[in-house]
Amino acid sequence: MTSLSSKSSGSYHPLAYKFVFTALRFTQEQLGRDKTSEKTGHISGPELLEGIRQLGLQHFGMLCPIVFRRWGIQATDDFGHIVFRMIESGDMKKTPSDSIDQFLGVYDFSRVFVEEYVPDCTELA
Repeated sequence: MTSLSSKSSGSYHPLAYKFVFTALRFTQEQLGRDKTSEKTGHISGPELLEGIRQLGLQHFGMLCPIVFRRWGIQATDDFGHIVFRMIESGDMKKTPSDSIDQFLGVYDFSRVFVEEYVPDCTELA
């Protein structure tokens, strides 16, 4: 496992932790792995990051990078640090195959939150 960076000192906003936990539940539901499913609720790092991307766009749109930056999050690596802190505190669980490496450099914020962002205008029509 890769060691945690200087972010290990606790410089993430409390809302970042709440958002990650909400994204975990959101992703489990999206993948059919929530409490109503017979499948395990476990999701991988990349699956969680995809859920974070989708939920972030739903909640914040193009402002995602700005909101995340205010919370101390600059890259997917930071979400990995948050997840592993939540594991250490007992708020999340991990399997032997889980690793912080699953979160490193998965996507570029400016690409997925700005360049590829398409606003949902269906309610305007």
